[in-house]
Amino acid sequence: MAQRCDQLQYDLGEGPCLEAIWDNDWYATHDTSTDTRWPRWGPKVAGQGVGSVLSIQLATEKETLGALNLYAGRVHAFTPDDIDLALIFAAHATNALTAARLVTGLQTAVQSRHLIGVAQGILMNRYELTLEQSFEVLRRFSSQANVKLRDLAAAVIEHRRLPDLDLDELRRSSREG
Repeated sequence: MAQRCDQLQYDLGEGPCLEAIWDNDWYATHDTSTDTRWPRWGPKVAGQGVGSVLSIQLATEKETLGALNLYAGRVHAFTPDDIDLALIFAAHATNALTAARLVTGLQTAVQSRHLIGVAQGILMNRYELTLEQSFEVLRRFSSQANVKLRDLAAAVIEHRRLPDLDLDELRRSSREG
């Protein structure tokens, strides 16, 4: 039901979740059937048994991550205390999402750095390059071919040399990754 209600907001381009994301705020809809802020969305979700909705933006100072949406079957379901509690929960959820993104980014960076290091070793061995020269070759090839360095490194590892693949094919695989 929540997914259907969310999808209706995206399809109609209106609703408390979208407003929360766009306006850096939170919105409480105490009676979806009579709330005039979202004239198309409200009656449709009311018809699906949703009486109240609380939407809170999840954002850091730098970016919006999404919104927390709480749905209730009855009208006027959210008290001021419920809203305060949801705001606190949203702050914790934002922190958790930010930390998860950071960890994922660090894991990706470590993995990418490992791939690049292995590719450097292959180039050093195959072409008798120094560590610095091997990185410069990778950097230049990546730039000239317009492919991500980690994707080039993966291709070097796969082929055990600089790829002589069609550059268009290498660019396509870089965009798909």
